[in-house]
Amino acid sequence: MKTSVLALLLGSASAFAPSTIKSGANVATRAAMDDLEAIAEKSNPVLKYYDPLQLASTTIWGETNESTIAFLRHAEIKHSRVAMAAFVGYIVQSNGIHFPFPLTFDGTPYPYAAGSPPEQWDALPDASKWQILLFVGFLEWFSEAAGTHYMRGGKPGAFPKFSDHPELIPHPVPLNLFDPFGFSSKASEEKKAAGLIKELNNGRLAQIGIIAFLSEQKVEGSVPLLKGLVPHYSGEPMAPF
Repeated sequence: MKTSVLALLLGSASAFAPSTIKSGANVATRAAMDDLEAIAEKSNPVLKYYDPLQLASTTIWGETNESTIAFLRHAEIKHSRVAMAAFVGYIVQSNGIHFPFPLTFDGTPYPYAAGSPPEQWDALPDASKWQILLFVGFLEWFSEAAGTHYMRGGKPGAFPKFSDHPELIPHPVPLNLFDPFGFSSKASEEKKAAGLIKELNNGRLAQIGIIAFLSEQKVEGSVPLLKGLVPHYSGEPMAPF
């Protein structure tokens, strides 16, 4: 009789276990959504949270909805940073600004005279292109391999410190990629949160800006505001070689 009662109690307890796990997952997903909606409202008080494709309610690669939200947030921040660098770089290169030293050991200068930024990229030696692509590839690998992954409880957009993971670096690096001089480490949480909103808004605008430059160069008249301001480019802006 005691054995039967014990088995009944164990069976009843195990029946509730999946519900507990599911409840915990729901809480985590709700927290991720609340965070996403709060950021959306702060970054655009007029539009607020806007997700017509319902991306935040989907799952990718068999991951949880919480992990999917983290992936999407990280992807937006990463694309924003790349776009901001590209936008500023496009303007700098368009004005003929370049490093004063030679590009290669044989004295080859920077190809600033080749024309627009895409044409300058085309004029780079293949060795220079590979150097840039491999460096960016290393940064991508390091950001995925070091620290707590953003899809596993880490912070979306946070780039790991080189100093915290010397085992992953082939040689000593004196400065970190993000905040190399430690200015942000002393900022308050409120200031960091406000900085994230500014970064998101600037990054979104930069994504529009850089693709507008390239679109107008490739298809004249596709961006009326830039018509006549950027030269036509007959190459392929998305082809590295």
